[in-house]
Amino acid sequence: MNNPYSVLGVSPNATDEEIKQAYHELARKYHPDKYRDSELADLASEKMKEINAAYEEIQKLRSNKGTSGSGHRQNQADGQSGQLFAQIRSYINAGNIREAERLLRSFPREKQNAEWFFLMGCVFFKRGYFIEAQRLFDRACAMDPYNAEYATARDQLRAQANNTGYRTVDGADTFGTACNCCGNLLCADCCCEMMGGDLIPCC
Repeated sequence: MNNPYSVLGVSPNATDEEIKQAYHELARKYHPDKYRDSELADLASEKMKEINAAYEEIQKLRSNKGTSGSGHRQNQADGQSGQLFAQIRSYINAGNIREAERLLRSFPREKQNAEWFFLMGCVFFKRGYFIEAQRLFDRACAMDPYNAEYATARDQLRAQANNTGYRTVDGADTFGTACNCCGNLLCADCCCEMMGGDLIPCC
């Protein structure tokens, strides 16, 4: 990967706020929704992935490096949250949904950020609670509107719902067809692959 600071067009000495502002400006410029039905859609999507990866890399670097005083303690806490999120993603990809949910529910309310809502949405999705998963994906996108991964998961689930519809049966949300196993699994596979896993190895 290219130097993450160069990707965002900022100096390594830039403040966290300056880096965040640069990220948001680039995200607005290259967000895939702006290039939908355009020949530049694929290029914009790739650029958005590069921007997201650079921003995440800088956050990791700064969390590991830390600063003095309360800032150091905050960075340590953020770094621990980041490690937990990475562990939760690995559990979801491995199909260990119970452990992923256990870790997510261990987060205090003030630590429930966009990543938390996205991953909890994935947990609910894997459990078959599609309506609740949609609400959680919507919340993640509202909190971080320039994250392409969150938007893709939300839009894919919404498209699947538009094609098949989903309803509530005995308190469990499910797709409203008599039997749509293939469609459900393919949609689940899309969400899983976005996080680096593969729910359906044969596909």
